[in-house]
Amino acid sequence: MRMHFRREINWRLSSRIVFLLVGLALISSACAAGGYFIPPNSTPTTSPDISFLFSTPLPAVDPGQSDPAEPTPEQPQAKPVAAIPPTPTDALVNTMPILYYTQAADTLPVVAMRFGVEPQEITSPEPLSGTDLLPPGQLLIIPRRMMNTTSSQRLLPDSDVVYSPSATDFDVESYVDQAGGYLSTYSEWLQSTKNTTGAGIIQRVALENSINPRLLLALLEYQSNWVYGQPLNRTQIDYPMGLVDENVKGLYHQLIWTINHLSVGYYSWREGRLIELEFSDGVFARLAPDMNAGSVALQYYFSKLYDEEHWLQALDMETGFPSLYQRMYGNPWARSQAVEPLYPPGLTQPSLILPFDIDRLWVFSGGPHGAWEHEGSYAALDFAPASSRPGCTDSYAWVVSSASGLVVRSGGGVVVLDLDGDGHEQTGWVLLHLHVSNASSVPVGTWVDQGDPLGHPSCEGGIATGTHVHIARKYNGEWIAADGPMPFVLSGWAAHAGDKAYEGTLTRGEATIKASTFGEFDTHIMRTQDDP
Repeated sequence: MRMHFRREINWRLSSRIVFLLVGLALISSACAAGGYFIPPNSTPTTSPDISFLFSTPLPAVDPGQSDPAEPTPEQPQAKPVAAIPPTPTDALVNTMPILYYTQAADTLPVVAMRFGVEPQEITSPEPLSGTDLLPPGQLLIIPRRMMNTTSSQRLLPDSDVVYSPSATDFDVESYVDQAGGYLSTYSEWLQSTKNTTGAGIIQRVALENSINPRLLLALLEYQSNWVYGQPLNRTQIDYPMGLVDENVKGLYHQLIWTINHLSVGYYSWREGRLIELEFSDGVFARLAPDMNAGSVALQYYFSKLYDEEHWLQALDMETGFPSLYQRMYGNPWARSQAVEPLYPPGLTQPSLILPFDIDRLWVFSGGPHGAWEHEGSYAALDFAPASSRPGCTDSYAWVVSSASGLVVRSGGGVVVLDLDGDGHEQTGWVLLHLHVSNASSVPVGTWVDQGDPLGHPSCEGGIATGTHVHIARKYNGEWIAADGPMPFVLSGWAAHAGDKAYEGTLTRGEATIKASTFGEFDTHIMRTQDDP
């Protein structure tokens, strides 16, 4: 009773102050935060002002830089040895509520989880939706519960982490050649693409996973000097992204490991599955709840390599990775202004049909799971043609186009459909189809209408235990969760995630279809002429 009474008094007092500030157009907006993560054995210092929490967040554009165009690659300055920055602690307990302005792709449940409150405790001068996407820049008034978290300093915009519209004109091969470092002469034998150049490997994994190639090149330079210089030792040659593991040797495997962790950080934060970091030495830290997904991706990646003190060094804005990144490409926040928010207000999924031919029995074989690698966004669904024979068998069923669009990538088991027809996977709505047989797949440059055949399902293009098609959505380069504020809806069937990857259901009205690889009766699905 006493705790409830104290909370009510604090809320009344805070509410009066908050709405007075709102009524005065937020004349006074500076306030100290509750506190940041303090690594063990560090010396606490006074908490800095983080007044950006109390005003609409804008990109940190350098006033002296008005042109966000790509700079010509130059040899960046040698990286100085970073001193461990001072980390603040709590000086006074601040009970004022937090004024938070929503970011692209925020939803009320996810924001509540990040801030450690219940959704019903969050208020706003504007109407709040329970599960839909919140418009970017909407003011939320949130009770202050978080005390010791990582810093709220934003490190990279989302558009420089995913393969977004800001990277459509970035030429990996040209950049690598001009830089003239070890990567420009490197090649590696890959089973699918044979002898592949270093630039080719970067471009391939960036495109397949929709991770920005600028970021991959900068991390490679930071860890091993491959882009502008030469690796200093055998370790940097064999493990260029920083993970020393015999099972993850060579550039390609190192990049895949890196991309997996960048994707886990980005999409698990975006989708509400990640709220804390675990460093390489087992120490945990709660993430600052107002971070953007791109910054969390970078924090998560470095936390898998370093203990907390070296993690702080790597993320130092003046001497760490963010400084190198800006020297390589210019100010990323200036670049982001032209393309963000990646999720514009009012974004909805276009009308899509089930990706197979009419009046043929298929199986819903996989609920929401990883879009490309096993980790990251649970954006993909699997469908398999009904067959009397299990495993990888030839099929004469057709995978069909769920919407009209332009084929921009075909081969290697993949057919990628660009719905806005501009020829770029990095812009607008894009559909990925995986495990489409190469012999039957429609060629690049073909315009297909909704329902047109794309190819036969198979096991080609990656690991598969049976013939099927894997389908996922992207918007502006970002994978869209199959069960989220924009659920994957195909012919009126909406996807729902299960407790684990690949589990889940499809629902339409009162009907439910369960995901399973075994083809039981309640997994059967058919597209008919009367479907939406």
